[in-house]
Amino acid sequence: MPRTKRIFSPSGYMHLILRGVGKQIIFEDSADRRYFIKLLKHYSAENETTILAYCLMDNHVHLLIHNTVGKTSFMMRRLETSYAVYFNQKYERTGHLFQNRYLNENIENTGQLLRVFRYILNNPAKAGICSPFSYEWSSYHLYENDASFVDVSPIKKEIGSLSNLRAFLNESNTDEFREAEIRLRNDEWAKKVLRETLQTENGYCLQNLNRAERNKALHKLKAAGLTLRQIERLTGISKSVIQRV
Repeated sequence: MPRTKRIFSPSGYMHLILRGVGKQIIFEDSADRRYFIKLLKHYSAENETTILAYCLMDNHVHLLIHNTVGKTSFMMRRLETSYAVYFNQKYERTGHLFQNRYLNENIENTGQLLRVFRYILNNPAKAGICSPFSYEWSSYHLYENDASFVDVSPIKKEIGSLSNLRAFLNESNTDEFREAEIRLRNDEWAKKVLRETLQTENGYCLQNLNRAERNKALHKLKAAGLTLRQIERLTGISKSVIQRV
């Protein structure tokens, strides 16, 4: 069965997760983590991708990125392959290191961007390891480091100082990353939502509606969780029109 084509957010902001196969540990020591960060720095620059945040846990990695030139998948393939080769050689193992493809959560507004940023940096606390302020292997300690390859300027614009960031991370929240839901939100899921939301099998019928009715239907599809690109593919209405609506 062919793989479902990835859907990327028009905003270019994405939350990515890499997991070890079978929840296997992918970082045995500090040298492994330093090497992964070195690769991340190299391949993000090579593929015109901005890293806003990262967090390296024992068996998985969280990344918050921005890429509008369509090179995300290529960057991730290079990153996964290079690190897997390094890890397999170092620990004399064979086979896949990472579980399936990386997961991606598209980010479409500032509120979601900030929640994902907080979720990523709070991972050590959620896992019961330590506070986000003392965890060595996240980008928290780079928040005020202008020389870093991590660019937090979009976050700083909203949050401000380091003390404000600490307060933001300490806020009581229910930030979650729903992996199973994201895996299932492919185009087959989108077609089902369209049928249930608009009681139609063919989204192209929206083109025959007057503007007010069409816009109301587009709002319903977006509120139901479809991405802009999914709506575009299912209705034939251009993404620019959907964005304006």
